[in-house]
Amino acid sequence: MKDQSQTAESHDAMEVSLAGIGLINSPRLNKGTAFPDHERDLFGLHGLLPPHVGTLDEQVERRMRALNDEPTPFTKYSFLRDLQDINETLFYALLVRNIEQMLPLVYTPTVGEGCQRFSEIWRKPRGLFLSYPNKDRIQQILSHRRYDSVKCIVVSDGERILGLGDQGAGGMGIPIGKMALYTALGGIHPENCLPILLDVGTNNEERLKSPIYVGWAHQRVCGAEYDEFVDIFVQHVKRRWPHVLLQWEDFAGSNAARLLARYRNELCTFNDDIQGTAAVATSTVISAINVTGVPLEQQKFAVLGFGSAGLGITNLLAQFIQDEGLPADEARKRFYAIDRDGLITNKTQGMRPEQMLYARSEEEVKGWRQQPNAAITLLDVVRNAKPSVLIGVSGQGGAFTEQAVREMAKYADRPIIFPLSNPTSRSEATPQDLMNWTEGRALIGTGSPFEPVRVGGKEVHIAQTNNSYIFPGLALGIVASKARRVTDAMVKAAAEELVRLLPTRTDKNASLLPPISKTRELAREIGQAVGRQAIKEGQAQIGEADLSRELEANIWNPVYVPYVRKPRSSSQAGRAVR
Repeated sequence: MKDQSQTAESHDAMEVSLAGIGLINSPRLNKGTAFPDHERDLFGLHGLLPPHVGTLDEQVERRMRALNDEPTPFTKYSFLRDLQDINETLFYALLVRNIEQMLPLVYTPTVGEGCQRFSEIWRKPRGLFLSYPNKDRIQQILSHRRYDSVKCIVVSDGERILGLGDQGAGGMGIPIGKMALYTALGGIHPENCLPILLDVGTNNEERLKSPIYVGWAHQRVCGAEYDEFVDIFVQHVKRRWPHVLLQWEDFAGSNAARLLARYRNELCTFNDDIQGTAAVATSTVISAINVTGVPLEQQKFAVLGFGSAGLGITNLLAQFIQDEGLPADEARKRFYAIDRDGLITNKTQGMRPEQMLYARSEEEVKGWRQQPNAAITLLDVVRNAKPSVLIGVSGQGGAFTEQAVREMAKYADRPIIFPLSNPTSRSEATPQDLMNWTEGRALIGTGSPFEPVRVGGKEVHIAQTNNSYIFPGLALGIVASKARRVTDAMVKAAAEELVRLLPTRTDKNASLLPPISKTRELAREIGQAVGRQAIKEGQAQIGEADLSRELEANIWNPVYVPYVRKPRSSSQAGRAVR
């Protein structure tokens, strides 16, 4: 492997004002043993470091050995979190060079346990905790000059962490992990990324009773007080960074769609649980359809779990079906939406208007119930509607029962089955069970990573429909084009670009999705498509001729660059100079 640290001379030098232990303690500037002798002279590092002058390659090898010695995914997660807080360049070099091994450790599924045990391993500040008692200090907190370079924010309130529920301040693991993937997969510079946790309390009694819980130990604020707090945050973000990209992450279903709708026309914002999940799920469905040969508009879909994620997937699939020539109402009729109270019908109570667009008439489903007045279950839907595609975003482990899947396999030659809930314990079914129940005929996409399954004596790779295929490129395209807003068409453009790059377009025996190791390259392609769409819609602040240059300008590679001393009159800790 080429010694990446030896490419430093091709980079601009960076002016650095820190020295000595302060420089070593800065994760963004620290090089550890890779500080060359002349920089050790310049910044007073002799004695603080061992005498060996190493390279980034050697450091990556050393850290990989230590990581592989860790006994569990959680201890590996904790190890990587510490490394990120010690040396960011080394952390990202490790990720970029070993993305298939690292992705499950820094994000799903391991990040779920990381959030549950966040207070156990919290050591150093990363990102911002904006707690409800400090709501009058938000402007002051955001105003510090260390945040002048921020271009992207991922924010959560910790209420719906994956399928694990309310984790309070522990939910900060999600913005931290998501921002790490903005950099590792999208190439966006770490100094442009800011994870934020809106700490409005928690209703998790285990957290509230824990003496080591790091969050605000108070019942969760809700209603008008919650809305006021979120609005204070948004308005200060808009004033501090008028062109920032704000991504909402892991908000409860009752808030996720509502907050996105409220603010999507006020600033550049999207919700990855709704829009990113929809884009990657739609792309993977189309990949499976490439294998079956049955046109999209002829498919029937059963969607189990019809909150914000389920609705987002359904809406985007319906848009793709309309592109094939079906009117909107006919496209919607291809879907059977099942929520906690069974199939949604025109008599279902408590649904939002946008969910009721997919309600079936009671007259249509008359006779589907196994008992009078009972809920219409997944099995009932499979028996009567005979869906060819089954998508699960219910957060209920084992919700795809053997009986329902075997029933589906009677009617579909190649049943398309996507248990998308994560972490792994919340998956609606395991891939091995699905293959066993369908005689190996199922085309499967999962939310969490699974090992290959055995079918007829051979291994079959299972595609993880990971949002990481979409959101890094989506963010890169938004940042590079300096988009004012995130439109549905921009999200759709990201999905369409992934569809264009699907392996099954040319090989029906290929994996449903490209290798996860290719996601950094995919992000560039998706970023281009998103940027072009932003320009087409008049949302961009650049022209088409500038897009490629802006994309490259916003891509950072984890290599060490040379340092020079900053004049004492300069106020920043580090900036590049030519």
